[in-house]
Amino acid sequence: MTETVEWKERIVIGPSAAKLRRYFLAFLAVAMMLGIAATQDRACSAQAIAVTPAPPSPASPQAGADDFPNRELLVGTKEAPPFAMKDSKGAWTGISIELWQHIAEKLGVRFRFVEETSVQSLVDKTARGSYDLSIAAITIAPDRERMVDFSQPFYSAGLGIAVPVRRALLWPEISRTLTSSGFFQAAGVLIGLALFMGALIWLFEHRHNEDFGGGAAQGLGASIWWSAEAMTQASTGLRGPKTMAGRALAIIWMIGSIITIAVFTASVTSALTTREIRGLVNGLDDLPRVRVGAVGGTSSIGFLDAERIRYRSFQNAKDGLTALSTGSIDAFVYDKPLLSWIAAGELSGQVEILDNMFDQQGYGIAMPVGSRYRRAIDLAMLEMIDGEWWKHTLFRYLREKR
Repeated sequence: MTETVEWKERIVIGPSAAKLRRYFLAFLAVAMMLGIAATQDRACSAQAIAVTPAPPSPASPQAGADDFPNRELLVGTKEAPPFAMKDSKGAWTGISIELWQHIAEKLGVRFRFVEETSVQSLVDKTARGSYDLSIAAITIAPDRERMVDFSQPFYSAGLGIAVPVRRALLWPEISRTLTSSGFFQAAGVLIGLALFMGALIWLFEHRHNEDFGGGAAQGLGASIWWSAEAMTQASTGLRGPKTMAGRALAIIWMIGSIITIAVFTASVTSALTTREIRGLVNGLDDLPRVRVGAVGGTSSIGFLDAERIRYRSFQNAKDGLTALSTGSIDAFVYDKPLLSWIAAGELSGQVEILDNMFDQQGYGIAMPVGSRYRRAIDLAMLEMIDGEWWKHTLFRYLREKR
């Protein structure tokens, strides 16, 4: 009986366990399907997030526009060809003008230009807040940095030297050479040698030669005169040394004087020829010796003062270059790109610009100290000057290839 009962129990229990296993497997299948569906939903959500447009970056067209006043900006400028130029109708053009117009368009701000007569007045009024910013050919200098904030430099420039195209006249050059310190030093050496040789001849000859006899004054005078005649090859042969030592010394002196005079003459001739061909000024080292002009209130003045170079001040570059072409000055110092522009225009063929450039500095946009929109202008400007438009603009105005 026992075995029969156990068998019956297995028969009763067996079908219930099989159902449980089926239920469990069905539950696992449903769970797996739900998990796969959830995973797909998360992937779709991630994909949707990835294609969502990103917010505009700080360098986007409207970046920083909120930092500007909600009004028309006052932009100070002054004529500084080819960076800022005004035509007969009052319209402004130029490298700096076009750069600011592109920046303003990118930032979405309104503005109008106000003209000033000098760079210093631009800086002063910008520092006082009369202008929201100033742009032209404003050199970034330490004394100006104390008054205003500058943008990043948009153009690297430096000082240049303008000289007349016409070559120096001969007679003025001869006069300059004959009154120069170098000429007086060379002449002094020749005269000293003549005196020295004359004294030696007198020592050898005054006791044996009546031509150099008599008192000391008379004998020395005669021997020095003979020494000068021998040096210049103008001796008449009526007097001369008679002792062996005197004649040996005379031979040495005559040969030596020929060489000395030849070197002296060649040096003077070379100096005159060089100046006639190349002109008075060929570089910065020549400026202390000539008449120099510069525009008052510019970085040129600061440089010349630092170098202890005397100069004549002019109101603008055109007046200075006109004075240069008429011979009132010998050299004119100013920003080289501005000199090149003027020299290639109205004064073409009258003045020329030397190749060398010195005291290199940058041009920037001036803003009041602590300006909120300085960063926005910097970002927009850097994008402008890093593109092909800027290269094309520099080539169009200055024929520069960058």
